[in-house]
Amino acid sequence: MPTPTPLLPYLIIDFDSTFTQVEGLDELADIALQGHPDQEKVVDQIRALTDAGMSGGLSFSESLQQRLALLPARREHLPLLVARLKTRVSDSIVRNRGFFEQFPGRVYIVSSGFREFIEPVVADFGIGPDFVLANTFTFDADGRITGFDPDNVLSRDGGKIEQLRRLDLHGDVYVLGDGYTDYQIREAGLANRFYAFTENVSREAVTSRADEVVPSFDEFLYQNKLPMTLSYPKNRIKVLLLENPDPRAAELLRAEGYQVDTVPGGLDEDELVRQIEGVSILGIRSKTQVTERVLDAANRLIAVGAFCIGTNQIDLTGCMQRGIAVFNAPFSNTRSVVELALGEIIVLARRIPEKNPKMHRGEWDKSARGAFEIRGKKLGIIGYGNIGSQLSVVAEAVGMQVLYYDVAEKLQLGNAVRCRTLEELLTQADVVTLHIDGRPENENFIGARELAQMKPGALLLNNARGHVVDVPALAAALRSGHLGGAAIDVFPYEPKTNDETFETELRGLPNVLLTPHIGGSTAEAQRNIAEFVPERIMQYVNTGNTQQSVNFPNIQLPVQPGHRLIHIHANVPGVLARINNVLAEHHVNILGQYLKTNEHIGYVITDIDKEYDQEVIQALRKVEHTIKFRVLY
Repeated sequence: MPTPTPLLPYLIIDFDSTFTQVEGLDELADIALQGHPDQEKVVDQIRALTDAGMSGGLSFSESLQQRLALLPARREHLPLLVARLKTRVSDSIVRNRGFFEQFPGRVYIVSSGFREFIEPVVADFGIGPDFVLANTFTFDADGRITGFDPDNVLSRDGGKIEQLRRLDLHGDVYVLGDGYTDYQIREAGLANRFYAFTENVSREAVTSRADEVVPSFDEFLYQNKLPMTLSYPKNRIKVLLLENPDPRAAELLRAEGYQVDTVPGGLDEDELVRQIEGVSILGIRSKTQVTERVLDAANRLIAVGAFCIGTNQIDLTGCMQRGIAVFNAPFSNTRSVVELALGEIIVLARRIPEKNPKMHRGEWDKSARGAFEIRGKKLGIIGYGNIGSQLSVVAEAVGMQVLYYDVAEKLQLGNAVRCRTLEELLTQADVVTLHIDGRPENENFIGARELAQMKPGALLLNNARGHVVDVPALAAALRSGHLGGAAIDVFPYEPKTNDETFETELRGLPNVLLTPHIGGSTAEAQRNIAEFVPERIMQYVNTGNTQQSVNFPNIQLPVQPGHRLIHIHANVPGVLARINNVLAEHHVNILGQYLKTNEHIGYVITDIDKEYDQEVIQALRKVEHTIKFRVLY
């Protein structure tokens, strides 16, 4: 049998800045003063008086009188205000519209605002006029608003207290609001609990006195085990962003309702272990290492976002075995790295790293020695993935002949020629550029032997991973004159912050271009990454969609028709059968089911009817070999 709906306490909700995102009188002033030369000044004065009244710095009656005295509004402005307010209802209130329809007669709007604009807004949520307690305007014969009805108890100091006394509600009473006058109901002993609602505004004088501070209506419903639209309040999802991803990432995640903390640089293992507890989503770039020890300390982690292409800094198998999905940005900075590589090729070919410092020292060294055009030269691309293949196209467009080597079969683009061995490429190429991943077996992929195989005077570029080149061997090849130059953007050890000194054997060597891991550091690439990775993570959190995850079975899910059960388990025989046996024993109607596995885990998504016994959830959590289980709705 479905779980019975719990009995709802009487719920007293404030209107301005709680039910709606804004203060009604502030918005009315903005409408009434359209085109007025002092519009901004007067609206700011009204808002300051509103805040003073709500925080307890000014008595409510004084605040109301002074605001209305500044307000040149008319009756015809009210329909415009209502239309505006209907678009400014608090997001979490809108999200839980069904809650108000489910509990008629248990929710009161008690507001020091005005019935004329409150009633039509809350009526859309099934809250009738008898459950709206608010002030009323007075008008003159020409329709100008002249003030308020002084006989209305809500127009006075302590009006909400008196109004609750007159209501004489029998049973538990909870108050949800953002103002000091809402807290006073609890202070007077007329409510069991006061919840400071901070989705739109937070006032310290109010939050410090509240029984609970709730950043959304979802949180209020969750705390009180009441029916809600979301399966879990988003404000409880904590995000930790490291290494300065573009601010757009934090902006998107905060807009989704998550708690977002940022740390400017990377963290070492000990620091991350200390900070990871309670974190649901971790965002990193290439410096931070997500190790087994970090994962052991991550008690709530469900997703890791790599704001870069590479993921070798993450223990992908360890994440998978703990039910943690990992997402990266495989395409977002491709163009930026390609453009940097092309620029490096030209700069090295013209020996600019030698010429530029001399000019700054006042030395005029006009010479063609060692300089060459890149047209007609052979570019050897090691790693023909997203970046390597796009560089192939661009390099060919400027007249280079392209060779490539990859351990996997790849479709060549344009006139690119595949080399069957690394040696075949190294012995032919005038310029060698690396675009391989950072897997452990790629450490020192280019060492002394490979450098010796390169043509005398050849150029080497590394925009891949620092440890794929043996840096001391490269330095020796450059000092000896065997190589004509190098451009290095990544290093085996990189400073955690911009304040740390950078050290390498390559400093000061001739025709060597060193850059601080900026391959993807363009405004366009960083913004693309900052949008792509959060979108993938939010899709996973909200729907279970794992498309483009680098460690989970990839499933593109259809629109969710009911409640969705997400079950991650060890990939052993019989788990799906056990899941379905539990559902059958509890008479749960399955609307759709999807399964995909890899060598370590199985990922089962089951869509079911909304009506079911809550005991089924506990039974599914206990299925043998379960790694993680959650319900989405």
